[in-house]
Amino acid sequence: MRIGWALSGIAAAAITVPAIAALVEKKPPYFASINAKSAFMRTGPSRIYPVSWKYQRQGLPVKIIENYKEKGGGAYWRKIEDPGGTQGWMQANLISDQRTAMVMGDIAELRDSPRFAGKVNWRAQPGVIGRVSKCGNGWCYLDVAGRGGFVEISHLWGVDPTETIE
Repeated sequence: MRIGWALSGIAAAAITVPAIAALVEKKPPYFASINAKSAFMRTGPSRIYPVSWKYQRQGLPVKIIENYKEKGGGAYWRKIEDPGGTQGWMQANLISDQRTAMVMGDIAELRDSPRFAGKVNWRAQPGVIGRVSKCGNGWCYLDVAGRGGFVEISHLWGVDPTETIE
């Protein structure tokens, strides 16, 4: 029985280490999202730095602008920028590669196809966050709690205008 638990622990570690390594190797700038219900932004890349902001919005898109690894086997840190332009440091384990985007500006129309002539399926208020996929030619598919559609990239924060996402 103990061998089974040990093997499952080894298997879990084998899955986790590559995921963390992938985050470390990714070269900024790139977009990601907050993966915790509550996450602190700090003024520097260590827990010794004061908290400058507390985020309580899991899935919030952030832009990673710098990577840092504490000396002596410490934690991995990311310098992030939020949709409001605030910058600071957050532990890497609080950030996910899951791509999300936030509706910015006016109400965004979610269409059934990536074109202006597409039928409007839904409308999303500024501040709404959804999972983003299928980006290209100025459009992204945005899924908001199972309701989705194509949105012009110009209405989203969390996607580079020239980016293509499959």
